[in-house]
Amino acid sequence: MPMTNAGNPALKVGVFYDGSYYTHVSNYYNYVHDHRRRIHIGGLHDYVRHMVAEREGTKPNLCHIIDAHFFRGRFSAREANEKPNQLYHDRVFDDVLMYNNVQTHYLPLKDMMGRKKEKGIDVLMALETYELCMLKRYDVVVLVASDGDHVPLVRKLHALGCKTMLLGWDFEFTDAETGEQQYTRTSTDLWNEVTYALPMHDLIDEGLKEEDELIMDCFVARDDRMRDMEDLPADLDPESRHRSTVMSLMNGYGFIRFPDNNLFFLKDDLLDAEFGDLRVGDMLEFNVAVNARGQRVAKQIKRAYEMQPTD
Repeated sequence: MPMTNAGNPALKVGVFYDGSYYTHVSNYYNYVHDHRRRIHIGGLHDYVRHMVAEREGTKPNLCHIIDAHFFRGRFSAREANEKPNQLYHDRVFDDVLMYNNVQTHYLPLKDMMGRKKEKGIDVLMALETYELCMLKRYDVVVLVASDGDHVPLVRKLHALGCKTMLLGWDFEFTDAETGEQQYTRTSTDLWNEVTYALPMHDLIDEGLKEEDELIMDCFVARDDRMRDMEDLPADLDPESRHRSTVMSLMNGYGFIRFPDNNLFFLKDDLLDAEFGDLRVGDMLEFNVAVNARGQRVAKQIKRAYEMQPTD
């Protein structure tokens, strides 16, 4: 039975994001899941307030998210500038977080054996969460995370008298680049340690099936996605041409490397080449458009070395 808070019904809630994990989950729903929408942070926060209220036996309007923090590794400005439009997309996402009152915490990505990887993010997240909980005395800390390394943090929060809620996902899919099966699993130790564990993969699927308004609002509305495309800068105008390489090729479709996720394309959108002649790494020239699902896709695709006729 949920406990009641008759004496002091108002609850202070802090939400803390493992940024890479959140982005991975959002990409899954946008590119793999049948719903084909990104997670909407504002809608997710509203869902959190309702879930805390349900578990604590109070009303959603008495559950106040007084802090939200997002932790992630980040490319340096110089490295981001070398990737087409990466700086712009970083700024767009910063605007989304700022609009939803989410404070960002970035650490530089480290070069490890030729690959850029996060280093120290989990430690930073744990220290900031614990310190803020001591200062602001949250009633509930909500973690959007999956790593078992967060278990010591959860135990420390419990020692402060703070309850914890976990938003975790378990899912699997076939990687478009490698064709391998990819698995995302939340640590069993973390599931078992928190006060309230929310298996979001199941809750979302059930909510979408039942057209639950609270779940539906956890995703970006299609109109918002289209408006995002209309607000693109000049260098991403639908008439502008872009260049990048083939990332992966499947049966009749593929993906082109592009900032803020990659671009899907169909073989029918090739203008000067047979799909069977393409190879991973080939340079292509294309327009960026939006399909019926509101996703960015590549259109009017040509091999990049083709010379355009002049008058």
